[in-house]
Amino acid sequence: MKNVKLYIAIAFGLIWAAGLALYLSGTKVASFSGAAPWLVSLCMFIPLVTTLICQKANKEPLLRGIGISWKVNRWWFVGWLTFPVVTVLTLLFTHWISGIDIHTEAMQTLSKSLGIGPAGVVAFTLLSGMLAGATINAFFAFGEEVGWRGYVLSQFKGKSFLGSAALIGIIWGLWHAPLILMGHNYPQHPQWGVLMMVVVCILMSCIIQYFRIKSGSVIVAAIMHGTCNAVAGTTMFFVGLDRFNDLLDGACGLAGILAMLVVAFALFFFDRYVTRDRIFTSPVKLDTIKAVHSR
Repeated sequence: MKNVKLYIAIAFGLIWAAGLALYLSGTKVASFSGAAPWLVSLCMFIPLVTTLICQKANKEPLLRGIGISWKVNRWWFVGWLTFPVVTVLTLLFTHWISGIDIHTEAMQTLSKSLGIGPAGVVAFTLLSGMLAGATINAFFAFGEEVGWRGYVLSQFKGKSFLGSAALIGIIWGLWHAPLILMGHNYPQHPQWGVLMMVVVCILMSCIIQYFRIKSGSVIVAAIMHGTCNAVAGTTMFFVGLDRFNDLLDGACGLAGILAMLVVAFALFFFDRYVTRDRIFTSPVKLDTIKAVHSR
């Protein structure tokens, strides 16, 4: 665990330094316009930089042994579809929690311009998000995943799947704290947002780590992370900012947490009763973080 402690020290030091630079520059982190989204996206490469520093310090081959593999298998596609499913569930839970209908002005305008109904608009939006998630978003997400589901996961030899996923999720969630406190993801409740982000990251870590191990590639984790970021704004877009509560609605709110819980439980039951791998109840070993060919 010594390497994990070094990783945390470097990654947290860099993100707080980046956060301070953004704060002093007057960058509106919560803004969806201007340079803010791009500057925040650049912070996603901090885990990659941290990985390189840790491997260099330990005299390890750079970017080796962390699961960078381009051997495509079916789990790449299943993983790619996972967060669009989470988003559909999030829309349903948002309606259930807040009583918000997606038939907003934005929905009506897009439906009219595309000449399709509300279900078609949602499908079009999700497909567009999947395309972005597997391309430009995956490029930025790789910067994070090579760290969290690559280098850090490789340090959890002998640890349980759930224990390692939870601990990585907690570290990952707290790593976001400087940006969250400046309004990223939770502009209405930045302080509570730090705690909510930890919960969100624990569940995301559990889901993404499962496919990382199943596929044998951290590239899949990057595609999933990128797709999640791309489709996460779907709920906010259809609900409307004027009615949106960042603690209750959307991907990072209670609705998203419940949606990911449903998917995580579905994966657990699949792992327990359908596949023979038993990843959820097995220890993570360095030599077993490879493609799992299960039925």
